[in-house]
Amino acid sequence: MKFEPVAPVRAYERIVEQIEEAVVSGRLKPGDRLPGERELMTQFGVGRSTVREALRVLQAAELIRSRPGDPRGPEVLAASPGALHRSMHRLARADHVGLAELLQFRMVLDGSSHLLAAELRTTEDLTALDTALEGMATADGYAEFSRADVAFHDVIAQVSRNPLLVVSGEVVRGVVLELIEDKLSHANDRGTLMRSWLRHHEEVLNAIRGAARSVGGGGGRAGGRGPRGSRPRRASRPVPR
Repeated sequence: MKFEPVAPVRAYERIVEQIEEAVVSGRLKPGDRLPGERELMTQFGVGRSTVREALRVLQAAELIRSRPGDPRGPEVLAASPGALHRSMHRLARADHVGLAELLQFRMVLDGSSHLLAAELRTTEDLTALDTALEGMATADGYAEFSRADVAFHDVIAQVSRNPLLVVSGEVVRGVVLELIEDKLSHANDRGTLMRSWLRHHEEVLNAIRGAARSVGGGGGRAGGRGPRGSRPRRASRPVPR
């Protein structure tokens, strides 16, 4: 008979788990106050240093706000995308997450963002997308074109009205920008490639302008015409060679 070794669990981790569970379940709501340090020590049966370490972890995760000497106890905070952004940012740079996984993740994000944007876009959103596309068309060189390309997708994520898609897109933005710049910098005919990419983005925009079902998943490649037969709108100026 052979047993597996067990990992030691520190007391402050158990405190963090209980408070996190209370927040997630709704038993603790934004604006609620945790008990003071002495009361927490009594309830959890631990010392002051253990309670303070648990509060430090919870505050770093932006679940609570704790002010030294506040007799009302730490305040439970509303959910914020900031903590998620930092966590995903660290994950995206972890050694076990490769370039292929990041690109696959970006493809899924783009497809979902395009579909939502096609359903939810307003006239103001279409104007913002037209402006972003114009930024690609008038870019001076491949580095500026690459930044404009990423900015176009950032606008689509904003149009989707989904903060999780926005945060997730921001996490992989740097990697995607480096890939675009690298591909363009090594292209034999850089101007032709940039114009090809611009046409694809025109198709995406016109599919969003037309109807949701024009936009495909798996990276969001769109057809050139919407179901209403609308002719694709093209940027007013050509991409520089």
